[in-house]
Amino acid sequence: MAKKAEHDHLLVFRFSALGDVAMAVPVLLAVTKKYPELKITVVSRDFHQPLFEAIERVDFHKAMFSGRHKGVLGLWKLFKELKKRNIDAVADLHNVLRSKVLTFFFTIGRFKWVQIDKGRADKRALTRKKGKIFKPLKTTPQRYAEVFAQLGYPVELSDDDVLRPFKMSENVNGLTGEKAEQWLGIAPFAAHSGKMYPFKKMKGLVETLKNTKKYKIFLFGGGNKEKTQLETLASSAENVINIAGRLSFKEELQLISNLDLMVSMDSANGHLAANYGVPVISLWGVTHPYAGFYPFGQPLSNALLSDREKYPAIPTSIYGNKVPKGYENVMQTISEETILQKIGEVLG
Repeated sequence: MAKKAEHDHLLVFRFSALGDVAMAVPVLLAVTKKYPELKITVVSRDFHQPLFEAIERVDFHKAMFSGRHKGVLGLWKLFKELKKRNIDAVADLHNVLRSKVLTFFFTIGRFKWVQIDKGRADKRALTRKKGKIFKPLKTTPQRYAEVFAQLGYPVELSDDDVLRPFKMSENVNGLTGEKAEQWLGIAPFAAHSGKMYPFKKMKGLVETLKNTKKYKIFLFGGGNKEKTQLETLASSAENVINIAGRLSFKEELQLISNLDLMVSMDSANGHLAANYGVPVISLWGVTHPYAGFYPFGQPLSNALLSDREKYPAIPTSIYGNKVPKGYENVMQTISEETILQKIGEVLG
């Protein structure tokens, strides 16, 4: 049932990274659904704006930290810009130096504010080698929801808190063609090597999937090196299309929202697909779903994990940036056959 909001206009900070920003989407959907009189302004980097365009009563304010909002003086300018929006309260979903400085400015102005509890102590206990406490932690969306609850907007997150598929533009339709087969997205890259499936094995996986003729496969990635590698995967196959560099981010979201399945590392593309209720099969290396960064609303059975019996220190870090000696090849324990079987199971 819709609830009356305690305030009229809420400010939300979450500047990066893409996957973390994306995980705010289902929470904002839940909040705006329950509190129809509430307006929200999200403050984030310009690139992230398309994530929020489909959410009613959510506005966007560009944070330009390399331009006019650079440094403390720039943050003061940003504060003055935001103050003109008649903000009632601040939800800091980031809790980093920039957001703390901005929150301090709002404190001077006597605005109510709440910062996210990232659970750093629990995450250290989960990732340390000695005395590891291996248990599931709160998910990032749950931590976001706690911030809203402390501001007076409690919500119960539901798997239904997802966006509808977009209508695709002419440019996207021209690239995809008609949907004669099931559409399978594959995002083989991640920010750190400890989270990436071996490229040779990924190449074999794509080759097998291509030869089934059951799927049209879309490859996602960015950066010149990744584009080159994806071209190698796509080769000359008509049913394998390299998306990298060919669509805007907004257009990529249009395509992602219309996929039948996304195969992703522990990376942003899995979160993007989950925001539209697209099934996600995620591959995990030195990180683990217990850290709380699992794609929203996805069954845990869709997570394919590296072998913890062989590599008991997993997770070695939260972000995959710490790969202990001997842990370089943990993802070799996830076979191509296991991934193919899971794809067949999810797509029926």
